Amino acid sequence: MNDRNIPVTEDELHAYVDGELPAERRADVEAWLAAHPDEAERVQSWRSMAEMLHARYDSVAQEPVPARLELERLERRPRQWFYGAAAAVLAAFVAGGTAGWVAHGAANAPSTFQSLTADALDAHRLYVVEVRHPVEVGGNERDHLQAWLTRRCGWTVFAPNLEASGLKLVGGRLLPGPNGPASFLMYEGASGERYTIYATKTDNGATQMRYARTDKDGALFWAERGVGYVVSGGGDRERLNKVAQAVYDQAEKHGT
Repeated sequence: MNDRNIPVTEDELHAYVDGELPAERRADVEAWLAAHPDEAERVQSWRSMAEMLHARYDSVAQEPVPARLELERLERRPRQWFYGAAAAVLAAFVAGGTAGWVAHGAANAPSTFQSLTADALDAHRLYVVEVRHPVEVGGNERDHLQAWLTRRCGWTVFAPNLEASGLKLVGGRLLPGPNGPASFLMYEGASGERYTIYATKTDNGATQMRYARTDKDGALFWAERGVGYVVSGGGDRERLNKVAQAVYDQAEKHGT
């Protein structure tokens, strides 16, 4: 690329930031950036955000993907475990230890709040560190994203407008949930902070908001109309409360 006025592609710029650009193209891209200071400034902002995310989440990025977030689970029938559990209960009944065995199982079973919050925080920590591929469908395709997730999840998925909270929609993806598919939406602030909204079907009709925290990340859970929602973000609980309240208010107004 001898002519510095020939534009490079967006993918090449991202690859340059991620250190994945072929060596023979690096000098050309750097020359093009030197001739286009506005683009160079944009690329530098990506680099700064990437450095910030890596500093905070590199230890998480090295962790294996939790089994409950593996995409293969989307192909399994919901509650497939029920039949095995029922057989175990029947066997325990025949053995004569029904009451104690069932009570033990109930005491050790995680609540809906615990289960969904754990899944949501795992997904949040897994994807907020991504710079090039944090989502499957970008925020510039909001209508398509909503329609796709609605069709796959089985309820009306709505991506709220959080610009009043200083957050822009990055996009979303489809994830496995405990009872079927889950929708996952990501938002980003000017400083690179990211918030996510995880939603999936639940047996809970409606619940009040409940807070949970894992390491540096917090989450707020609630259920409405048979769907459980978890908004996850950083450790600033007041900020998280405001974002979650904005999500809740718009969801109520939208009727989702």
